[in-house]
Amino acid sequence: MTVAMRKHVVVIGNGMVGQRFCEKLRKYDTDKKFKITCVGEESRRHYNRMLLTEYFEHKTAENLYLAADDWYATNEVDVMVDVQVESIDHAKKELITKDSKVPNIKYDYVVLATGSFAFLPPVPGHDYEGVYVYRTLTDLDNMLSYIHDTPPTDVPRPKPKAAAVFGGGLLGLEAAKALRDEGLEVCILEINPWLMRRQLDEPGATLLKNKVEELGIRVHVNAKCGIMGDNGRVTGIRFEDGTVKGIEVVVFACGIRPRDEVAKASGVNVHERGGILVDDNLATNVEDVYGIGECVIHQGRVYGLVNPGYAMADVLAHRLTDSSDVRIFESGDMSTKLKLMGVDVASFGNYMPPKDSKEFMPLVYDNPAEGVYRKLIFTADAKHIVGGMMVGDASDYSKLLLTSQSAKPLKDSPSVYLLGKAASSGAGTVTEDDLPDDAQVCSCNDVTKGDIKKAIHEQGLTCLKDVKTCSSAGTGCGGCVPMVKDILDFEMKKMGATVDNSLCEHFAYTRKEMFDMIRIKEYCTFTAVLKDHGTGFGCEICKPTVASILASLYNSHILDGELFTLQDSNDRFLANLQKNGTYSVIPRIPGGEITPEKLVVIGDVGKKYGLYTKLTGGQRIDLLGAMAWQLPHIWKDLVDAGFESGHAYGKALRTVKSCVGSAWCRYGRGDAVGLAIMLEERYRGIRSPHKLKGGVSGCVRECAEAQSKDFGLIATETGYNLYVGGNGGTTPRHAQLFASDISEELVIKYIDRYLMYYIHTADRLERTAKWLTKLEGGVEQLKRVVIDDALGLAETLDAHMALLIDTYVCEWKKVVDNPERWAYFDQFRNTTAKQDMITLESTRDQIRPVMLPTPPSSPSGAERALLEYEKTKMEWIPVGEAKQYAPNSGGSILYGATQLAVFHTARNWNGIEQVAWYATQNMCPHTNAFVLSSGMVGDSNSKMKVACPLHKNTFDLETGQCLTMDQYKLYQFDMKEVDGELYALLPPTAVVDAVLATQKFLSVDAEMELSKCAKLDW
Repeated sequence: MTVAMRKHVVVIGNGMVGQRFCEKLRKYDTDKKFKITCVGEESRRHYNRMLLTEYFEHKTAENLYLAADDWYATNEVDVMVDVQVESIDHAKKELITKDSKVPNIKYDYVVLATGSFAFLPPVPGHDYEGVYVYRTLTDLDNMLSYIHDTPPTDVPRPKPKAAAVFGGGLLGLEAAKALRDEGLEVCILEINPWLMRRQLDEPGATLLKNKVEELGIRVHVNAKCGIMGDNGRVTGIRFEDGTVKGIEVVVFACGIRPRDEVAKASGVNVHERGGILVDDNLATNVEDVYGIGECVIHQGRVYGLVNPGYAMADVLAHRLTDSSDVRIFESGDMSTKLKLMGVDVASFGNYMPPKDSKEFMPLVYDNPAEGVYRKLIFTADAKHIVGGMMVGDASDYSKLLLTSQSAKPLKDSPSVYLLGKAASSGAGTVTEDDLPDDAQVCSCNDVTKGDIKKAIHEQGLTCLKDVKTCSSAGTGCGGCVPMVKDILDFEMKKMGATVDNSLCEHFAYTRKEMFDMIRIKEYCTFTAVLKDHGTGFGCEICKPTVASILASLYNSHILDGELFTLQDSNDRFLANLQKNGTYSVIPRIPGGEITPEKLVVIGDVGKKYGLYTKLTGGQRIDLLGAMAWQLPHIWKDLVDAGFESGHAYGKALRTVKSCVGSAWCRYGRGDAVGLAIMLEERYRGIRSPHKLKGGVSGCVRECAEAQSKDFGLIATETGYNLYVGGNGGTTPRHAQLFASDISEELVIKYIDRYLMYYIHTADRLERTAKWLTKLEGGVEQLKRVVIDDALGLAETLDAHMALLIDTYVCEWKKVVDNPERWAYFDQFRNTTAKQDMITLESTRDQIRPVMLPTPPSSPSGAERALLEYEKTKMEWIPVGEAKQYAPNSGGSILYGATQLAVFHTARNWNGIEQVAWYATQNMCPHTNAFVLSSGMVGDSNSKMKVACPLHKNTFDLETGQCLTMDQYKLYQFDMKEVDGELYALLPPTAVVDAVLATQKFLSVDAEMELSKCAKLDW
């Protein structure tokens, strides 16, 4: 569609909701049917008003901007600042601007997102110098200038020392904190009986008031006062009882009023008390004029929070881009969680039901000693939470919000939720079953639980692979796959179907059953396990699972023999695979302690190999951008300097984070660094169902965040408190207290048994937090197993841990010391030549990959030529020796300027040797990364396939067709083996290079034809 044919959408208002509408409209307008213009009267573009208080810290408006400078040009959004619209001419379909120098603006649709203005009550003296409202950056700039700038000599005034804030709501409290941080003495004046009357009841507000006053801010409730002045300037406030207080600055934060001036001047219906009237479609009474955000009244209500405005923006963007879309705006969620002056304050759902209603049952926990107030509203039958408010502790706000949105009955008694006992007992936990249908499960592809359920029921899906294919959930980073599996299992149970907990189509066993089977029968190879208990060749699920189990049991080097072909994306090259096919290197830095000499070594390695360097959250240093063939060279330099593998690539112990502890910190109670180093060196290299992280804090200030780790320790006066089962990531979990005031000896014993019990019994890719939640009896049962030896497993668990500790060897040192292993990392099997696979640029004095423009989706002439090239004209080209390829693995070759992937599949089945060879392009068509040759080879429904190591998309090796995303297909070439030599049937290099040459996918020259074999018309 040409620019001239596009419909013009004009948004009046450069606020947060207007910005969100532009984002959503551009996202849903895939055909570019709309031209978008934003018009605002402020001198700045869209910024985050929720962060106004932070502006006092940095005084930089750009830090609050909602979009980068280039976002508007990239998304074709025109922004006009310093432009005020007076009215809308419906007949001419144009906006009348106030400034005659700015031409009127033609439109097809108008979206009123004019927001609100700060309410200025008719208090005598409200127009004095020194009186401000708290709404825009201009308001704040003027206020700061008045406070700090030296007044003109001809208008002498004292430098402000004290300020009064009218309003004890959210804005008032934020304004008070900001003024206090500017060095002023501050008081808050609230006309109501308590603070934050819209969000809190009186007891909760009383606790908040006490907390605020502890910070040195005086709070006056039921306050009725006037402003005193001299020569038109604020000098004080006078209370109703005649008391006078001297102040120089007054800030009004008494609420907001909808901005509806443009609507009133344009014949758009407004409420008698202000606010643009809109229906469920967000439409006004005037055709093609809509309203969203704080300026509108919907079903008699004004929404003063940003989230309902965002919901309106989403609904309207959907309706404008799709006329068949029937979604409407029903109501906005007013739930909110804030940290006011360091105090958690939250409210959600129906937190203020009618006092005398018999439909609801409020329960209150009021603990002034700890500064905590919690009030939850339950249904009368105590089966559901409908709302609540919290002051001082809102750590489980998200969980309670999800619970209140779920239609399912509560699993536990109300006291569990009220007192927060779920965090320590495992009870009351919101599982995936409890999530509402609109809860986002897959953030990569924006897939909700409802989308997954719909795919399962409408298409009759019964296996995880099909659910991923049909819903796109889990096909991005893969982090949500366990949750997707849980949703599938729950829906299967609801339908009365048998839930298949098989590991994959090749093994009808769970991970725990596989672990016990391999341990008891002492299997040492995947081939033996598959022969006795499986079918087919295996796949990208069962191979790494068995590899992990074998490593957990025997601790053999993971690149030895057949084990090499079982390793997943990262383990295969002992490094973290990045999105562009390069790898990152993270040496172990136990406890975060490192000498200056070793820091220099890491810096020298980064310089020598041209790597991007970054500190990690686990107190280590990440070196990114290494080619696979460079890895042995890099690690030789690191190993020679005394570094070991950090296992950042494996499902193993990553780090044990520490604070500086008692050695340096004046609050320290224990040697956090020493214990962290000892634990990290004890458990390094141990393979487990998922990654493991630990932490040791030297005191209760918890600087090492031990309570968010799989195991964590906090030093006390008499020992350590041990916490287990915590994690960050997509589903953060707070660790649970396991034992208190224990010695280092007991710490080691308990963690040893805990980790081994987890390794023995957890499911595939299951973190300790989820495992502990699913463990019948929760943390109490774990105590019985670990401390009391209730199952008689202690001796077995202790012996198993001792074996793993005693057999530890640095994986990279074994590679470095054995030159034959370096061949695993060669870029090509048929040449020693090297080829760049990415284009780099310099940003902030470091390298970064260049993001390429999206290539055309239709086939080019060169692609057609390659597709249609007659096999009779192709030649058998020698591409290397067969012995270079381990059975059931792959490698890459260089043909002309093109990378091809060669795959070797082999097995002995009932005495018959089954061997096959395949060749495809090495570039994954989903990401354009040159990685397929290192993918996992296996089969599905008797079709041989390869799984891309980046996102596990699988491709049929016979046809090239992607089995998980229909739009992708590989170029595939015939292969044969003759007397140990390999040959590929190929067109001339010029024909292949015209389509697949590596350089064509690295260029950022817009004039160079950028070819992509991803979305071809096959």
